[in-house]
Amino acid sequence: MQMVILSLIVKRARVKALVKDKRSANEAFGTYVESISGETSNKVSLKKALRGVRAIICPNEGFLSSIESFKGVEHIVLLSQLFVYRASGGIQAIMKNNQRKIAEKDESVLMASGIPYTIVRAGMLQKTPGGTQGFSFEEGCSASGSLSMEDAASVCVEALEVVPQARFTFEVVNGGEKVSDWKECLTRLIGKTEQ
Repeated sequence: MQMVILSLIVKRARVKALVKDKRSANEAFGTYVESISGETSNKVSLKKALRGVRAIICPNEGFLSSIESFKGVEHIVLLSQLFVYRASGGIQAIMKNNQRKIAEKDESVLMASGIPYTIVRAGMLQKTPGGTQGFSFEEGCSASGSLSMEDAASVCVEALEVVPQARFTFEVVNGGEKVSDWKECLTRLIGKTEQ
């Protein structure tokens, strides 16, 4: 989540974040972020955090399924690792079963919301530097590929700028395609999914 917030700050976006420790968030982000102290399980703090929000980036599983009302929200970007969880086998599958169920529930809630949304289906997230590799948007790539956490944050922030008519889902991992114009790239991917 921290990388998403930093990417939004760089884009000069107005940011509101639901945080566990408001003091730490203020020390980390200063006046660039309106920090709301609370937990996603607390309906009062969740409602307060969503007041006046037009767009949501959800980089963590379990957040969307705890929201009762999306009133006023015009676009939601969800970072999903559902295909990574589904591709797991053996002991990994058992360990990731709960995460898979939460990811499935988030996607279901999002699809039923009626709000334009973008689901970014990322490969396995890695703690590697971003901005050095290209990308791949091939169908099926997220089940076996990986994506830098920093790049995942950047992709989510860029996806916020391209609001689909209704729904848009794409897969992304680090690969060979360099992207210089994200708006053009995402518009092209939306066009492919609508065919």
